[in-house]
Amino acid sequence: MRTIILLLFGVLLIGCKKKSNPKPPEIATLVFPNKNSECTTGSDLNQTTSEVEFIWMASDHTETYELRVTNLNTNITQTMTTAALSAKLPIAKGEPFSWFIRSRNTKVTETAVSETWRFYNAGFQTTYAPFPAELIEPKNGTSIFKDINNEVTLEWHGADIENDIVGYELYFSTTTPPETLIASPSFNINSEKVSVTSNTDYFWKVITMDSEGNSSDSGIFVFKVL
Repeated sequence: MRTIILLLFGVLLIGCKKKSNPKPPEIATLVFPNKNSECTTGSDLNQTTSEVEFIWMASDHTETYELRVTNLNTNITQTMTTAALSAKLPIAKGEPFSWFIRSRNTKVTETAVSETWRFYNAGFQTTYAPFPAELIEPKNGTSIFKDINNEVTLEWHGADIENDIVGYELYFSTTTPPETLIASPSFNINSEKVSVTSNTDYFWKVITMDSEGNSSDSGIFVFKVL
């Protein structure tokens, strides 16, 4: 009888144990195409398009991976979902692209987003324009406070596969597109303080230039000063 009671007690203890919560997916590590590089391994589909294989490493607690590839000149994004660790997409030759992986798990709502890498898909060029500058701060569509000097700091990041950026042109105004050139910093400067007024929307963009005379446009960001 004592043995039966102990067995029943053990069963009750096991039944009362809380089930562990499912864990959210972790961030995938990107492998290829390499960051800030020229991808030369695509398979030709026609004169303007090649098929490129995107590769990443497995992330824990992940069931599927969402690959997102964006043409930085057209802002058109291709999306593919797979359980594999690679996927092939047809993309334009000679164009700059960004890509990242979102890890998903159906047991949780959380997702995990990898780094975003940029690359050029090889074309017929002998020289490439810089990648469009990444506008970092203020983030697009945000509302921010000015500092005690009635200023905010604009920050961006530039990259070029040939590493020959010579400088930037910073455009900033209360109208869009911003047409007022307020600074022309050199290649090693990636921020600029600007004077602002409260309750005002501001638009800004950065043109990146290289030693070959190529240039690229970051696109326009807007923020509001509170």
